[in-house]
Amino acid sequence: MPAAPGEPAAASAPAAGSPAPAEGGAGGGQATNGAVAGGGISVAGGPTPAAGTPGAPDGAPGAGSAHTRPTRTGRNLPAAIGVGAGLGGLAILTLFTVKVTFLVYMAVMVGIALWEFSRAVAGQGIRLPVVPVAVGGFTAVALAYWRGERPMIACLALTVFAILAWRLHGGAAGYLRDVTGGVFALSYLPLMACFVSLMLAVPDGPQRTLMFIILAVCSDVGGYAAGILLGHHLMAPAISPKKTWEGFGGSAFACLLGGAITMPTLLGGAVWQGILVGAAVLAAATLGDLAESMMKRDLGIKDMGSVLPGHGGVLDRIDSLLLSAPVVWLLLLIFIPALHQH
Repeated sequence: MPAAPGEPAAASAPAAGSPAPAEGGAGGGQATNGAVAGGGISVAGGPTPAAGTPGAPDGAPGAGSAHTRPTRTGRNLPAAIGVGAGLGGLAILTLFTVKVTFLVYMAVMVGIALWEFSRAVAGQGIRLPVVPVAVGGFTAVALAYWRGERPMIACLALTVFAILAWRLHGGAAGYLRDVTGGVFALSYLPLMACFVSLMLAVPDGPQRTLMFIILAVCSDVGGYAAGILLGHHLMAPAISPKKTWEGFGGSAFACLLGGAITMPTLLGGAVWQGILVGAAVLAAATLGDLAESMMKRDLGIKDMGSVLPGHGGVLDRIDSLLLSAPVVWLLLLIFIPALHQH
């Protein structure tokens, strides 16, 4: 594709197995707040070109015309819409039929994300202790749903012990690195999923969980639409060269509006409470998206995986959902107290 005006001509190689050149984001497409097709993130395991050189990432310091308005999404939009609609429809179906099936659905998605993450960090020589993270993490998710917070916390603590023990047989070289990676993976994926289990466990859990999903989707879809149509000013070019302040504004508008609508309609709360929850999700989802972008830059990859056409990997899809879960759980617990489980 020809380079955008003022940018050096560069053909960026996509990550291995990745169909979508845009950086991923969960919930509806925030990942390309003003994305330009092409870019310069390196292939997994390959070096990222230095800023200011041909092939440098778009928007990175030294890349020409960093504030040129983007004109292309850089993704297979029909596939992305179809996959997103399918994932959302399955979530609604499982939430409002037998809600425990939503736990199974979530566990599958988190399990795939954990596998993607282990493959991504393996390129940097990190041997993630996947077995104890998966077994202990999913046990904690189940305990959060059936037994509550205290058994969940105990299970997560015991999982840390298991990670320490599991890696002992691998020798001293890289022990601290691998154990740290395992504890991070446990905190980043199963721990965040535990808060969704806690949301779901109460009688109005499906409504709480649906509000959580809707607000995360509002953040991503609002940011994607506003960034593509209006994006001029880069938000954090050193972290994610395709995020714009205009996209952030679109996320803010959609989250606040979504909160104002879903809180009274789904949970009988006040509009102002919904606006506060929407603002909190905006902050958490944006942090989640930027944090995953920074991880991918550190690892030198474009996407965490390629299992979702138009989106990249599952982890690219759920990054903003992960950090939003504890925030929504806590605020809804404060605003709409849940007195009885099940």
